[in-house]
Amino acid sequence: MSKNLAVEARKLTKNYHAIQAIADATFNIGHAEIVGFAGDNGAGKSTLMKMVAGSVQASTGQLFIDGVERKVWSPAAVRDEGVEMVYQDLALCDNLNVYENIFLGREPKLRKGGMLVLDHATMRKRAHELLDRLQVHLKSLVDPVSCLSGGQRQIIAICRAIAFSPKLVIMDEPTAALSVSAGRPLMDLIRRLPSESTAVMIVSHRLSDLIETSNRIYVVGRGAMVNELKTSETTEHALLRAMAGLDEPVTGELV
Repeated sequence: MSKNLAVEARKLTKNYHAIQAIADATFNIGHAEIVGFAGDNGAGKSTLMKMVAGSVQASTGQLFIDGVERKVWSPAAVRDEGVEMVYQDLALCDNLNVYENIFLGREPKLRKGGMLVLDHATMRKRAHELLDRLQVHLKSLVDPVSCLSGGQRQIIAICRAIAFSPKLVIMDEPTAALSVSAGRPLMDLIRRLPSESTAVMIVSHRLSDLIETSNRIYVVGRGAMVNELKTSETTEHALLRAMAGLDEPVTGELV
């Protein structure tokens, strides 16, 4: 296992009784690299993503995070490994403001009168510094997130994911509910994440998003990794052909 990799999967499988959802999936994601995963509905992308996120345990195979083999499969343990996931539903609390959502569940506290209370001043300061560093501009950090646009809400979910310097952020269809123009600031933010020393695993049906943001794209079909494409050397048309199984795999290791 190379420590130059944020993630390495070796022959991961996932069986649901007689159904094999993932078959011998082998792939890797380098540190500060953006890697896309493409495939038709039912190809196994979601199961693969959930396995890396820890909400689904592999039946067989090995998964290494930053050179250390995973032994415990649970979202809480995976967060301790430095892996965060941004789900399609975002899991934001509409009644809380921007900085409260960013620190939700991991709020800094201070002691007042013998009691522990939330340290709102520290949360506001750290949230402002984070958004500033990521070049995210909002009118206010104290407005409830219910007042934000869909694109802004997605950006806040990503900011929350990287607020504690994860090794990897997994993104599930980040622009699915957004127009191309609304998704533009989000794509710009994703491209900046490697500068935070954060690797990105992005799953999307919008192939243009994968080509715009990723360094490499794995094509998933029937639960297996069937192709790997360098983004700089491919097009949407070529990616569609690979998804349809019309091209031979470009790397011998995936055969």
